[in-house]
Amino acid sequence: MHKFKILKAAGGQFRVQFLYNAEVMVWSENYASKASAKNCIDSIKKNAPGASTVDLTKDETGSGYRFEIVETKSCEHFVRFKAANGEPMVQSEAYASKASAKNCIESVKKNAPAAPVEDETVTV
Repeated sequence: MHKFKILKAAGGQFRVQFLYNAEVMVWSENYASKASAKNCIDSIKKNAPGASTVDLTKDETGSGYRFEIVETKSCEHFVRFKAANGEPMVQSEAYASKASAKNCIESVKKNAPAAPVEDETVTV
């Protein structure tokens, strides 16, 4: 099952994760407010399905909401989802193969819109 989580981060900040079962697929930077973390989730749900994929290993360029495939110095690949203003919203772990990075993108595009949100910052 795919889902988003809102988590507490250092210094009273918040962060977002998108998971498949217990595996974290992508995660965000820290946000100063929970509202900003929620906006991140809403934006991914709305914009990821139609976002283009830019393969930076092939010197491709893009604008608007987009997924980027990035190669590390150790020849692994990770995924970044960028907002229309060019700011990174979430990124993935480094994968041994580019195919795995592409699978991550397809999973986010397909599963994020209907994914439930668990707010782990709420105390019961």
